[in-house]
Amino acid sequence: MIPVFGGLSLSLALGLSFIAFIILFLFIRTGDYRFYLAGWRSVVMVSLFSILATLLLLNELIQSNFDVDYVAHYTSLETPLLYKVTALWAGQAGSLLFWLFILSIYCLIVLFQNRNKYTQLMPWVILVLVSIQFFFLIITNFVANPFSPTDVNFIVANGNGLNPLLQNLTMSIHPPTLYLGYVGFSVPFAFAIAALITGDTSPLWIRSIRRWTLIVWMFQSAGVILGGWWAYQELGWGGYWAWDPVENASFMPWLTGTAFLHSIIIQEKKDMLRIWNIVLIVLTFSLCIFGTFLTRSGVMSSVHSFTASNLGPLFLGYVFFNLFISFGLIIYRKSDFKSKRRIKSFTSRESGFLFNNVIFVIICFAVFWGTIFPVISEAVTGTKITVGAPFFNQVTIPIGLFLLFMTGVGPILVWRRTSKQAFIRNFSLPIAFGLVSLLGGIIIGMSGYVIISFALIGFVTAVILEEFIRGIRSRRKVQNETVITALISMVRKNRSRYGGYIVHLGIVFMFVGFTGRAFNQELEFSIKKGQFQKFGSYQFEFISLQELERPNHFAWVAGLNVWNDQNEIITRLSPEKRIYFHRDPNPDRRQPHSELSIFSTVFKDIYSIFSGIDIEQEIAYIKIMINPLVWWVWLGGWVLVAGTLIALWPHKE
Repeated sequence: MIPVFGGLSLSLALGLSFIAFIILFLFIRTGDYRFYLAGWRSVVMVSLFSILATLLLLNELIQSNFDVDYVAHYTSLETPLLYKVTALWAGQAGSLLFWLFILSIYCLIVLFQNRNKYTQLMPWVILVLVSIQFFFLIITNFVANPFSPTDVNFIVANGNGLNPLLQNLTMSIHPPTLYLGYVGFSVPFAFAIAALITGDTSPLWIRSIRRWTLIVWMFQSAGVILGGWWAYQELGWGGYWAWDPVENASFMPWLTGTAFLHSIIIQEKKDMLRIWNIVLIVLTFSLCIFGTFLTRSGVMSSVHSFTASNLGPLFLGYVFFNLFISFGLIIYRKSDFKSKRRIKSFTSRESGFLFNNVIFVIICFAVFWGTIFPVISEAVTGTKITVGAPFFNQVTIPIGLFLLFMTGVGPILVWRRTSKQAFIRNFSLPIAFGLVSLLGGIIIGMSGYVIISFALIGFVTAVILEEFIRGIRSRRKVQNETVITALISMVRKNRSRYGGYIVHLGIVFMFVGFTGRAFNQELEFSIKKGQFQKFGSYQFEFISLQELERPNHFAWVAGLNVWNDQNEIITRLSPEKRIYFHRDPNPDRRQPHSELSIFSTVFKDIYSIFSGIDIEQEIAYIKIMINPLVWWVWLGGWVLVAGTLIALWPHKE
């Protein structure tokens, strides 16, 4: 009975969204506030019915109701409770409903937060948001209904269960976090379209969504980083970014969203780049929908993607529809939104922000082209080609290093024009730090992009530290405070500025980790119990092999002692070889999986994979990777999120 209510909720939401659309248009045409109030209430009900449908599906997943096709495909009786919840976004239909769920929550926040604000913009904002809901409701009602019954003529006693790769704590967090970013960009997009339609050239729409954009950007950033963490912990190839099409799909809107976040500062402070900002947010939202297309169309092979379906043309058509409407409005309002002020100097902070924006967009285009080129090539020539990591690295590494350089340059440029004296004063110390880093790299034998990266890391770090030191000195001189008190007071008084510097510091830390990949080492070997294997400056001793039966899998657990050059045991690794659905009489249903064991330090990770076992010979096949500086990638991610939270923290009135 509950699946019937779930399907009914989606149907009611679809009908109400269409009604809300008509009523709001009547308000815009007549100005009768009663129509606005009725439309507002209709959108509230659309959102509530969508949320209810999601909760009902979640209930069916937890209760293991295998009469629902989606439940039968993505859970089983053995699936732990946490991963039954995770199954909500593990499949095609559930993930689309989950997208609608988050969008509905965001809609309710926007509706109640701005109930008595932005009276000119809000009717159009609501129309744009409900039109997005309408699109997803059509899909969840007619194309990928999560409440569809299981199409068999017998009682289903057990389900297929969740893919072992998804039975990971990070995968319980990563998709929701990424979706909070993906879906959240719908709101600034709605405000931008409302500003275009109404011809509101004031920075009002920018002010109304600046904090919102920062919040969803933080979720998008955290989602991308968590995706890398999951890949590193679960996939067993020793890396965290493979330029997979679906990884790229999450990265591209992050790039344009980051550009937008920087660019709106200029519009707020200097009333410049009005059209550019609208273009950026339109591209960001469109790339979010395009990423959904890549994930669900089946046109690209990826460990992250869903199975091929007929959703691809719908999403691609929706992307083109949004681009056509948005750029049509931009062209129509071009003269109204054209900024009267101009950037007057190449050495101004405004130009630094603009250069940053251009670099972000160039990287985004390079990633976009490398992602879709195989599809275009196959469609035109019939030949399937692969664009792999070498292409992306060759293109993005030099551009990324220039972006890192601009991360340091931007904060020490002055608004309007940087004088010669200010240029020398602001750049002398950072350039000296950069040169010292460069010299240190040469001495220890670095070369190529590695040495350039470490030189730029030194340069940008010096810029950030110099900004903090100057602020502390100024407060100590005026207020006679201690260093700690001055630091806290300084950050509290200007959270957005110093929060931004902390975000940049997090990016610097991540670049330290990225650069460490140049020194990765790996070795694959077979070993018997009691034997040693030397690799690098370590000895690996195979001391035990356990057999464990757990509720949803069987595991062989290898015990490896790791010895250093001083003959000291520094850690014990316990990689596992698992068989999921091991009790199933059908061998084809049994799913092997390697669970990793990683010893992580500030300087390097020792990464172990139990890739196979010969039970008769008692031989384990082990792969060891030594990955320097990976820890800094995750530290940088945490610092980035912390800096964003500082920038977001509300000021006391």
